[in-house]
Amino acid sequence: MELSDAKRQLSEMKDQIVKFKGSLDLDALDGQIAENEYEMAQPGFWDDNQAAQVVIDATNELRNRRDTFMTLQDGTDNIEATIELLDEMPDADLEEELYAEIDDLAKKMEAYSLAQLLNEPYDANNAILEIHPGSGGTESADWGQNLYRMYTRWAEQHNFKVEVMDYQPDDVAGLSSATLSIQGHNAYGYLRSEKGVHRFVRISPFDSAGRRHTSFVSVDVMPELDDNIEVDISWDDIKMDVFRSSGAGGQHINKTSSAVRLTHIPTGLVTSSQAQRSQFQNKDKALAMLKAKLYQLEQEKKAKERAEIAGEQMENGWGSQIRSYVFHPYSMVKDHRTNYESSNPQQVMDGNLDPFINAYLQWKLSLQNPE
Repeated sequence: MELSDAKRQLSEMKDQIVKFKGSLDLDALDGQIAENEYEMAQPGFWDDNQAAQVVIDATNELRNRRDTFMTLQDGTDNIEATIELLDEMPDADLEEELYAEIDDLAKKMEAYSLAQLLNEPYDANNAILEIHPGSGGTESADWGQNLYRMYTRWAEQHNFKVEVMDYQPDDVAGLSSATLSIQGHNAYGYLRSEKGVHRFVRISPFDSAGRRHTSFVSVDVMPELDDNIEVDISWDDIKMDVFRSSGAGGQHINKTSSAVRLTHIPTGLVTSSQAQRSQFQNKDKALAMLKAKLYQLEQEKKAKERAEIAGEQMENGWGSQIRSYVFHPYSMVKDHRTNYESSNPQQVMDGNLDPFINAYLQWKLSLQNPE
């Protein structure tokens, strides 16, 4: 990088800061924070713990948006001051520090820009992500394991906690199903882009003839709901099965039947949990996931009804092929909704999903606000 490149990047960053500031309305943001802080200081604020926690979480989110913006703005000011100093007194070591600082700030601004696109009701929630290989035997099961690794890597890169709620290994290799709880701010907002069918094309290591195989794995993503969301559900409509739990790769196998599988008879929805030590805890976890599935099913039904009334073309969500990962005869990962693609599949499989997530969020925003 040359100093002229640094000046160009600084100019682009300052333009981005102006856009961020225009969308934030800092005065309104400060006013809402002050109002919430006043409410939190009132006697009796903790009389309703759940309501109090909602206010606290909302306030923390507002503070984070404001404070992160201020940090980014300070960062551009520091870079500008360093460039001015280098114009007057060239210094090779300081110039190297400048380039590193620009790279770091660029990544933070990209992450902040991405977060601003999260505008749906449960985007800030934890995410429940399910992986279900389709027909295709061992090859499909192995592809499911590859996606399991990809999402785990992505979560780790964002400092999100990953809890394996359920893992069923395939008989030969890979997995037959898996459920992950990915915990962190905006986890669902980012991962809702992953809901759908993922197509995989490669020369199969399980085929002695070395032929090319195409496999499909469906991924479902739903927000983890809190107790403020009411979902009507009766135990008369639920079938409960218990079984011995087994971790990824057959590790941590329990000798007692502590794992729980719940089947909602009217809809056929199934959830499982084996992450907890006791059957009682796994039952609670599985029930929470079932409520999330039922809530999501109802929301999708309402959205479809509204679209039919308005004569709109709905995106085909569950069961739709959203992305292809091709390793042979060429190398490419392509999202079929946004047309965003990468020529480095291995990098994507190592968890580099942010460009795809960003393209999806931009695409959804364009659908909501057509020009």
